[in-house]
Formats: sequence, structure tokens, C-alpha cells
Amino acid sequence: MSSPLTKADWTELRRASMTAIDRIADQVGLPNVLLGYQSRAVGLLESTAIRVLFIEKSRRIGMTWGLASYAVLRAAREKSAGGMDAMYISYSQEMTREFIDACAMWARAYAVAALSEDEFLFEDTDPADPAETRHIQAFRIRFASGFEILALSSAPRSLRGKQGVVIIDEAAFVDQLAELLKAALAFLMWGGQVVVCSTHDGSDNPFNIAVQDILAGRSKYAHLRVDLDDALKDGLYERICLVQGRAWSPEGEAAFRQDIIDFYGEGADEELFCIPAMGSGTWLAAPLIEARMTADAPVLRLDLPRDFLHLDRLAQRILVAPFRDALEAVLEDLDLSPLYAFGFDFGRVSDLTVGCLLSIDKRLTRREVLSFELRGVPGEEQKAIVKAVLSAVQTRLVGAAFDATGMGWTVAEDMGRRFGLREDPEGAGLVMAVHFSETWYRLEMPPLKAAFEDETLFLGRDADHLSDLRAVKLIRGIPRVPPVREGEKGKKRHGDYAIALALAHFASRMQWREFGYEPVPHSPSRFEERGAEDRDSLDGAFRLAGSRRKGLW
Repeated sequence: MSSPLTKADWTELRRASMTAIDRIADQVGLPNVLLGYQSRAVGLLESTAIRVLFIEKSRRIGMTWGLASYAVLRAAREKSAGGMDAMYISYSQEMTREFIDACAMWARAYAVAALSEDEFLFEDTDPADPAETRHIQAFRIRFASGFEILALSSAPRSLRGKQGVVIIDEAAFVDQLAELLKAALAFLMWGGQVVVCSTHDGSDNPFNIAVQDILAGRSKYAHLRVDLDDALKDGLYERICLVQGRAWSPEGEAAFRQDIIDFYGEGADEELFCIPAMGSGTWLAAPLIEARMTADAPVLRLDLPRDFLHLDRLAQRILVAPFRDALEAVLEDLDLSPLYAFGFDFGRVSDLTVGCLLSIDKRLTRREVLSFELRGVPGEEQKAIVKAVLSAVQTRLVGAAFDATGMGWTVAEDMGRRFGLREDPEGAGLVMAVHFSETWYRLEMPPLKAAFEDETLFLGRDADHLSDLRAVKLIRGIPRVPPVREGEKGKKRHGDYAIALALAHFASRMQWREFGYEPVPHSPSRFEERGAEDRDSLDGAFRLAGSRRKGLW
């Protein structure tokens, strides 16, 4: 399951966040105040900048109830104040009836004049057979403003002749969603809005495809995601206790949460945590990857023996020299007219370390110019290599993202000292330490796939890198590298290049700004002076003799 919190974890989390709870009734008053996530949805829709909003949601968290409040606010206003008709469409008559009942409740709570609430028959004609007319039962509330809320149990074609706000609820379960969206989006021309809200129903569903397009940056629509834990943190269970006249407790909420998860069983990820169901399918097709492997990008590899640290200085330098010379040649030949972004996936014992350097041209096309792979290389040598690469492009570097898992954090920290550590993607600094999570993969992997599909990313041709990219699988609808390692014993790979590339692409999309950073001057202590000889030996192993670009090593 996607949520790692146990029942005990949730109890402690909620006890810490709700240490002093007054009676919910005293806080809320009448049950007409929106919960946090409902309020966020309405707030987005009240913004004139939001024309289309897609909402991924958990089952039965009351999002429809919140959208009903917005429908009433819109339909009750005069035209000069932005009033318009509101239309609700879902896959069942029971849901439309429930929506109209919720709108009636909100109308009474707002003391809005509603002229009537009635049922009527809506005629729907099949273009393939104009003589056939289907009568669809619908529900309607008419307001003194002249506008109305219209709720339908299916998708009538005559929706094209109407205007206003369209709310498509549980859109993943609506027949012919793509066609329905075409009709609804026509409302935008005259100032209408479209809200598409749903629990997931598979990763290949048009609803999830549309969400992935938004996350990938292909679509400019707004997006909101609310899973069960988000709803509980915003007070869902407190509201349930208020309605049912029960006392809230962290233990009670934890038990409530666990009961719901147990009820849905294997479907909990999709039904409750907004993860579309799908088998562990391949994320990128091999022909697509190969079609993008057209860049002239060398792959440099350094594989050191296990006893490297026990060798004398001369033996160490001899082992490192070929890699050092090859890297020197690549860095010396780099074109400094484009911008650059760097990704670094750290490994030491079981996994490879992989670094990936991308150039970014004026058309925002990303092109790989260098990648390196390190196996059995100690941490200090890895830092020296990374320092050389970043120093070579420092004046054109827009960002560098580092795997901050385990020992990877020490590399990110040391590079941050030299080039500026960035605390968040919108902040200052060039070096971003990334702590991987399902949220990171869910948000940051779709733009990478979109770059492959849109021909805005080009890589060097390498069989191992193709294999690593093919290793990324859709696990519960989220692209991840499975825990299984592939390859011969002692040389196994774990999708390492795919992670480094994802980090480099992420770094290339961080907010760009001109950034001048000077490291804090450092005066060595006596202890550090005693170790200067060892450090000089280390630097000597990687120093570029006669390098035309000073300060790389």
C-alpha cells in the first residue's frame, strides 16, 4: 500500500497535531463550513485564472458536497457578478439526486432564494439516428437570479447548446469521457468553467491520462489531489464525529482510517490514495528510447578494485589516470553557450554512481553531453569528480539535483558548500538535495516521459542506459525502479542511469535565476593541516595537469 503509516503512527500524528481540541461544534457552528480541501477546491474555482480544474480524490470524502456549495454560489449570483448556470453530470441517477439535495441544503444555509426544485425530462438525440429521442430524467433548482443548477444522470449531446459551469463527477466512470470533455470545453469560449472530479479507475483511463498530461506540463489546466490522509488531516473524521454526535479521539480516527483501508483491501491504493491501478508494466517503450538516443554524449566508466584504498598512492593514480584523462578531454571541449543541468545518483557498494550532464538550448531542448558511471569508487574521489564537472560549467549551470539518500547526502552537502545549497525548487542556490518519495516520483517522472514523447530530450546511445530506462516500471500507477537488481553477479544494475537522468531533467526544470555564490572562507585547523598531505595526494590523483580551465579539481 502506498501509505506507510500504521494505525499507531496515525494515532500519534493526529494526537500531536490536535493536542488541544475544543468541541468541533463550537469551532464550526452550523455544518455549513467547508473543510480545508473543499475550501481549496472552491477557492481555485473562484479564481478568474482557473478555467478548467481536474481533481483526483479519495472515495467518499465529501468533495461533491463542497462542489455543490460552489454551484449554488455561482447560480445564485446576478450575471453582472459572474452568475451563470451550473450543470452537474455523473454516471448514476443516485449521484445526481444527492447533488441536488446538497445544493438545496447550501441554498438554505446561504439563505439564497431558490424558486423551485423539480424533475423534468431532457431529450437527447442520437446524431446517427435523428428520429430516435431518448428521454433522460434530470433534476433542477431555479434561482431568483434567473440561473439554475441542472443535474443530469448521463451526458446529453445537447450540452453543446448550453453555457455555464460544468461539473463532471466521478469522471473516470462516465461513458465516453473524451467526447463529453469536448462538449464541455466549448463552454470556455464564453467564460464558462469545467470541473472534472473523480476517483481513479485504472491508469489507462482517459481521466488519468488527462491528469498525467497536466503533471507533465503538456496541459495548462489546474490540478488538485486529495487522498484519504489529506482529508483526515483537514478534519474529515472530526466532521463525521460531529454529525454522528461522537467524541473525537486520535485512537478513534486511527481505527476509522484502518477500517476503511481494510475494507477496500487491495483496492485501497486506487480508491483511497489516488493511485490508479495497473500491473507493473514497462514505463518507456524501447523504440521510443532508442529514437531519442541521437546525441553525441560520451559515457565514461571507472571501475576500481575492492582493495583500492589499500594500494599505495602511485598504484591509485595509475588506476584513475585513464578516466581522469578522458574526463579532462570532454570537459575541455564543452561548449559554454548553452545552459546546463546535472543529475547525480549515488552508489558505493551494491549500486553504481551515475552522473548525467544535460545542455539546454534556446528552444529548451535538453541534450545529454556527458554521463559517467563509477563502481567501487570511494566517496572522496566521487566528490572530486563531481566538483570538476560542475566547475567546468559553473557559469552556465542552472541547477544540479543530487540523490540525498544515505551517503549521497554528503556529496550534495559538500557541493552545496561550493556552489550554493538550494532548500526548495523555487529557492536560491544551484545544488538541490532530493529525498526520494512516492510523491516525488508521481510528480517529477511524468515530465521526463513527456520529454521523450515530445522530442525535447536527446541522449547518447548506450545499451546499459537503454536497459536502465526499460527497468522503470509502473508500480501501482507510479513510475519507479523495482527493488530487483539485474545483470551478472558483481556487476548488477538497478536502473541507476534512469534515476540520474530523472534528477538531471528535474534540475533543468527548477526555477532559473542568475546566482552569484562565494563559499565561506575557510582557515584550516592544525588537525586539518596535518591531513593536508593526504588531501594533496587525493587531489593529485584527479588534478588535470596543464588544464586550460583552472580550478576544476
